Amino acid sequence: MNQDFPFLNDDFEELRDLLQQFENLKAGQSHSFLDEDSFELIIDYYDEHDELPNAMQAAEMAIEQFPYSSTLLLKKANLLIESKKYQEAMDLLEKAAILDSTDINLYILQTDVYLAMNQHEKAAAVLEEQIAVFEGEDKTELLLELADVYDDCEEFEKVFDCLRLTLEHDPNNEEALHKICFWTEFTGRNEESIRLHTNIINEHPYNQLAWFNLGTAYQGLKLYEKAIDAYQYAIVIDEKFDYAYRNMGDAYIRLRKYAEAIDVLKKHLEIAKPEDVIYEAIGHCYERQRKYTQARYYYRKASHLSPSDDKLYYKIGIAYMTEANWENAIKSIMSAIKINKNSAEYLIALGQCYLELDKNKEGLIHLLAAVRIRPSSITPWQEFIRGLYVSGFFEEALSQLEAATQKVGHKPVLQYYRAAIMFATGKSKEGMLQLETALQVNAKHVKKLIELDPTLLQHPGIVELITRYKRTKKGK
Repeated sequence: MNQDFPFLNDDFEELRDLLQQFENLKAGQSHSFLDEDSFELIIDYYDEHDELPNAMQAAEMAIEQFPYSSTLLLKKANLLIESKKYQEAMDLLEKAAILDSTDINLYILQTDVYLAMNQHEKAAAVLEEQIAVFEGEDKTELLLELADVYDDCEEFEKVFDCLRLTLEHDPNNEEALHKICFWTEFTGRNEESIRLHTNIINEHPYNQLAWFNLGTAYQGLKLYEKAIDAYQYAIVIDEKFDYAYRNMGDAYIRLRKYAEAIDVLKKHLEIAKPEDVIYEAIGHCYERQRKYTQARYYYRKASHLSPSDDKLYYKIGIAYMTEANWENAIKSIMSAIKINKNSAEYLIALGQCYLELDKNKEGLIHLLAAVRIRPSSITPWQEFIRGLYVSGFFEEALSQLEAATQKVGHKPVLQYYRAAIMFATGKSKEGMLQLETALQVNAKHVKKLIELDPTLLQHPGIVELITRYKRTKKGK
C-alpha cells in the first residue's frame, strides 16, 4: 500500500474492485453493472499489462452493452492493430467514424493501420486532410503525428516542414521545439530556423527553447558570436539549461576563446551529470592554453568515466610529451595501446618517446610496427626513416626510402630525407643534387630537412642553395 499518497490507494482499491467485478461477470457469478468508463479502465489495465486476450474480451463485452460507443470501438480497434488484424481494425474504425468523426484518435489509429501495412502515402493523406479540419491542441497533435509519418518513410524535408507548421500554430510546443532542433541540423535548413525562432521570440521573448534553437541554427552557419548571444539569453531565462552551456562551450572553442569555454563547461558540470566529453573538452582547452597539468587532470577525469576510451590516454601522453616528460608519456601511451593495438598514431608517439630517451632500438621497433599497420601512409614511413637517421643507420634508412617510395610514391619529404642521408654519409655533391631536385618539387617542405637535422644549416652550400632558390622563386 502507498503510505505517502493515500489517494493512490483509493484508486488502486477501485481498480481492483472493477477487475474483480469483471472476473465475476465473465464467470456469470454476478449481475453487477459496469458502466462505460469502468470498461475503459479495465481494457486499459489489461492492455498496459500485456494481457491482450483479457483486454480483447473486456472490449467485446463492453461493446455488447454499449454498441454505440465510438470510444469503445476505438479501444477494440487499437487492440486489433496490436494483434496485427489490420483489416478488422479498419472496418471497426469506419463504424466508429459514423458514430463520432470528431475524435482525433480515430485518425491516429487509421494512420497506425496504414503505417503497419507500409502504406505511408495513405497515412499521410489521412492526417493532411484532418489537419485542415481540426484546431487548437488537436491540430498540434495531428501535425506532430504527420511529422512522425514522414520520419518513418524518410521524407526528412517534410518532417522539418511539419514541425515548422506546428510551431507557427503553437509556438510554445515543447515537443516540436525539441524535435526541430535536431531536424534543423539534419536538413541544414538553418536560415529558415533562424527566421522561425526569431518570430517566436518576438512574440514569446521568455521561450528559452526558442533562444536555444536560434543559437544552434547560428552555430550551424558557423556564426559563433551570434550563437553565444542566443545561448546567453536561454540561460538568463533558465540558469540550469545544461545544453545551452554545453553548446556555448563548443562555440567558444571554435572561436579559440578557451578561458570562456572552460568557464561555461565547468558551469555545465555544476548543474548536470558529469560526462566524459565535457571533461575532455575542458582538457582540450587547457592544452590549447599550454596548461598541461590541468589538461591531464581533466583528461584523467574523462578516462575515469570512460576507461575504455584509448584516445584519452593518448592525449594524456601527448601532454607529457609536450613537456618532454618522456617516461610518463610512455606509460600513458602504453595504456592507450593496450586498448587499441592497431593505432599507428600511438605507435609513432611511443617510438618518438623512446628515441628521445636514446632507447633507439625500442623506438625503431615501434615505428616499424606503425609502418606495418599503415604501409600506404607517408607519416609512419617518414617517422621510421627519421628514427633510422637519428640512430645513425644511414644505409638502412636509404633502403627504407626505396621501400617507402614503392608504397607511397615520390613524396617531397622523402627526397629531402635522401639529401640529408647523402650529406650525413659525406656524399655532399650527391646531397646537393638531391636537395636541388627536392626544392624544385616543393620548396615549402625544406623545413622537413631542417627538422630532421638542424646541423645541416651549418653547411654553407646548403644555406646558399636554399637562399638562391627562394630568391629565384620570388623573382618569378
